[in-house]
Amino acid sequence: QVQLVESGGGLVQPGGSLRLPCAASGSIASIITMGWYRQAPGKQRELVAQITRGGSTNYADSAKGRFTISRDNAKNTVYLQMNSLKLEDTAVYYCNRVSFSGTTWGQGTQVTVSS
Repeated sequence: QVQLVESGGGLVQPGGSLRLPCAASGSIASIITMGWYRQAPGKQRELVAQITRGGSTNYADSAKGRFTISRDNAKNTVYLQMNSLKLEDTAVYYCNRVSFSGTTWGQGTQVTVSS
């Protein structure tokens, strides 16, 4: 069973930055897609950013220009770099892995943007 462990969350002021690593227990080189989702209180989980096996990326409109998803296959880790954080970015952020063996979710890491 593949396991995903997110970290890097915390409290940050508006305009600040955070970098969230997602460490996989197995190789991420053969994924279909890896992505970051978030869920704020009272809202549905939404896609923030994703990266495919070939390295192409997609972002939610709210994340474009501020967030960057990347990966390090040697470390089996995907990163979400979040800059210019806004109050609306406050949520639990979840790492997601989709492969032919199934879909895996991490446990989530809390990001709170507050002044």
